[in-house]
Amino acid sequence: MKRFWQDVAVVAGEPGHAVRLDGRPVKTPKGAPLALPTDALAEAVAGEWRAVEGDLNPADMPLTGLANAAIDLVGADLSGFADGLARYGESDMLCYRADHPEPLVERQRASWQPILDWAGGRFDLAFAVTAGVVHVAQPVETLARIGAAYRAFGPFELAALSPLVTLSGSAVVPLALAHGALPVEEAWAAAILDEAFQAELWGEDALAVANRADRQRQFEAAARFLRLASGGNFGR
Repeated sequence: MKRFWQDVAVVAGEPGHAVRLDGRPVKTPKGAPLALPTDALAEAVAGEWRAVEGDLNPADMPLTGLANAAIDLVGADLSGFADGLARYGESDMLCYRADHPEPLVERQRASWQPILDWAGGRFDLAFAVTAGVVHVAQPVETLARIGAAYRAFGPFELAALSPLVTLSGSAVVPLALAHGALPVEEAWAAAILDEAFQAELWGEDALAVANRADRQRQFEAAARFLRLASGGNFGR
């Protein structure tokens, strides 16, 4: 689709803040009105439409894509979607540590353990941590409480949490980010800790650098969407 509109506006109303092109409401792929829960998020989405020049490229509109997902996909099965994200806690990245070399062991401990400690205190959780990649079962109560934590979010927050979970391989890192316990930069550094360590040791090619930069853009866009959708109130 090529740009056909001149004016982009945000109109407050029901069910939320709507984005309009030349006075006409923007629709999701399934035909629902593109209505956002906060004015700040609506303005950010509108900014993506204002920035379009020539052909519309969805890759340049990550906030719009997340909003579409929240309305068309997540809202249709809120509990099921939340439970799907929470299941990452069964094999959370933070619980699988290296046993060598020592610099990597120490780096994981320094970055990952404080996040687990925060989650343990915030949600009364106990984690089974192991060295290696052999699966270790997490306590049933821990998994149940992680599930409850995700079910407390609404559709727009869950839409943002989805890429944060999949890109990090962790259910706990996005929870810490969502509750204001972890800055975005530290969350991303924790997510790519092993990858960054290997790159320091052996170097990397341009393709790997570009791939990581693309994933970081997705991660940061999702974190921004989460902040705007929650009205800037990460902690709850």
